[in-house]
Amino acid sequence: MADLQKKVVVITGGSSGIGKALVLEGLRRGARVACCGRSLQKLTEAFPDADPARLLLMACDVRSFEDCKRFIDASVQRFGTLDVLINNAGITMRALFNELDLDVIRNLMDINFWGTVNITKLALPALITSKGVVLGVSSIAGYRGLPGRTGYSASKFAMQGFLESLRTELLHSGVHVMWVSPGFTASNIRNVALSASGDQQGETPLDESKLMSAEECAKRILNAVQSRKRSLVMTAQGKLTVWVNKLFPGLADKLVYNHFKKEAGSPLG
Repeated sequence: MADLQKKVVVITGGSSGIGKALVLEGLRRGARVACCGRSLQKLTEAFPDADPARLLLMACDVRSFEDCKRFIDASVQRFGTLDVLINNAGITMRALFNELDLDVIRNLMDINFWGTVNITKLALPALITSKGVVLGVSSIAGYRGLPGRTGYSASKFAMQGFLESLRTELLHSGVHVMWVSPGFTASNIRNVALSASGDQQGETPLDESKLMSAEECAKRILNAVQSRKRSLVMTAQGKLTVWVNKLFPGLADKLVYNHFKKEAGSPLG
């Protein structure tokens, strides 16, 4: 896929953060974009000058197969085809498993994993026809379990396992399946991270000003789509974590524990 000019890109979770940046960057590159989020009001506020000929905004809770079907059907009806699916919708958490309400993990799995499965299942026939791209926005937590993020890590491991299996099934179909791991990116995902009880934590433990911008992240993701990369780990810290975890897993346990223990307000104490 040399460029995105006039291609149809479907993006979930597009009202803020990386999702919003992906919509804007896709439009900048000449794509037509179908974007969903749980709140239509937030979507319209995020894109007040949306051109309906190039941007479809639609409320969709990816946990609901029926919502997903309405969104994909509307996307195909509006644009006639689908070329790229970006499974971006997701939430995170921060709490020790021993203190965690299990509904928090169920919620993360429903959004991060089942949301990807639902949308991909419905978009796949059109993507097979167009020989398009299926992409999951994953995380280093999909390569290495992170303390205080048991549900988040589980959901991203599940996403990557699903996408890897799907990629192998579709090996000779012309459909390209991939995932990207942005690392820590300046967005609101940590502000809405779930606590042990399922409430939003309301503040980020990180200095967002020192993180990769959502705009830069979106550019790298769409570059990876256009070059059909197998996967992309975006940060040096992320690449080092994946490498150390493969070769020295015991050392990785200690390094990861110590890193997250130093985090502001860490549940590790």
